[in-house]
Amino acid sequence: MSFGDPNNPYGPPQGQPPGYPPQAPPQQPGYGYPTAPQGQPGYGYPQAPPVPQGYGYGVPQEMPGLVKTARVLLFILSGLQILAGVFIGIVGGLMQDASNGFGSGDDTGTATGVLVGVGLLMLALGALSIFLGVKFKTGGGGIRVTTIVYSSLMILGSLANIVNGGGGSGTFGGLVSLAFGGIILSAMISGGSWFNRPRY
Repeated sequence: MSFGDPNNPYGPPQGQPPGYPPQAPPQQPGYGYPTAPQGQPGYGYPQAPPVPQGYGYGVPQEMPGLVKTARVLLFILSGLQILAGVFIGIVGGLMQDASNGFGSGDDTGTATGVLVGVGLLMLALGALSIFLGVKFKTGGGGIRVTTIVYSSLMILGSLANIVNGGGGSGTFGGLVSLAFGGIILSAMISGGSWFNRPRY
């Protein structure tokens, strides 16, 4: 019985009788196409490192601690400023009412106007403090520059209060605002990368 030409590439392989399904040749190392090991980076380009979630390399993904502290201080400061503005405005109104009762309302009108003006200024500063604190999360360089100017003016005003306070409540208030202004200013100086980060 003949199995056909042994050199025929289309015939059954040698040593295998016809009628049986063809068997795959045994795999031997070094023959055929190379296979990459499973689970390991293989051939081609090197694997890139995983992409971090956030804004990219070298840019802070979370607000720095000192900037968070400055933000909290701005909110506290705004509360104090609003309370002081309301208090000063009420005192000015009560003084004017009392002087009107004594018939000398025209003499105290200027002083009352000054007190009411200071109260309104304190309310405006409180609103500015809230605005700056809210904008720390999304604001850019403009918010940082505005906060630097604001904290610098706060430091100058607190130094004036300390010098002119004579050891009384003005001196104490000057010390508190000096501490707040110093921390806020240092946070703005050191937190430039947060405010200059790219936004996508």
